[in-house]
Amino acid sequence: MSGSAEHRCSKIEEVKMAAATMKGPVAVEDVVVTFEDQQKINKFARNTSRMGELKNEIESKKKTLQNLQDASDELMMLDDDSLLVPYQIGGVFIGHSQEETQEMLEAAKEGLEQEVKGLEERVSEIQQVLGDLKVQLYAKFGNNINLEADES
Repeated sequence: MSGSAEHRCSKIEEVKMAAATMKGPVAVEDVVVTFEDQQKINKFARNTSRMGELKNEIESKKKTLQNLQDASDELMMLDDDSLLVPYQIGGVFIGHSQEETQEMLEAAKEGLEQEVKGLEERVSEIQQVLGDLKVQLYAKFGNNINLEADES
C-alpha cells in the first residue's frame, strides 16, 4: 500500500472514531441526509463505478500489450528476412517485411503504453476524489454509511 493510501486509510479511521466519540452511538433516524449529502453519495457511487470500468480497461490493454510483446519476440526469432509477415490492419491482413512489421509493433506498443499511463492517471485522480468524499461522508454519518467496496 502506498504512503498516501495508508495516510488516507488512517485519516478515514480517525474521522470515523472522532464522529463516534463526538456524537456517541448515532441511531439511523438521527441522521438527516441533505441534498448536498445525497449529491456527495451519488458522486461517490459514480466515481467508484467509473474507477472499476477504468481498471477493467487497463487490464484489457495490458493483455493486448503483452500479446504485442509476444508477437514482437516471435518475429525476432524468424530466420528468413525475405518472408512477408502478415500484419492485421482493421479486418485485413497485409504482408510486410520483418523490419516494417517490427516497427509497426513497436509503434502500437508505444501508443498502448501511453493509453495505459493515461488511464492509470485517471484512476489515481478518482481515488483522490473518493478519499476526500469518504472523509466528508464518514465525518457526518459515521458508521451509518458503508463506503467500502464489497470483496465478493
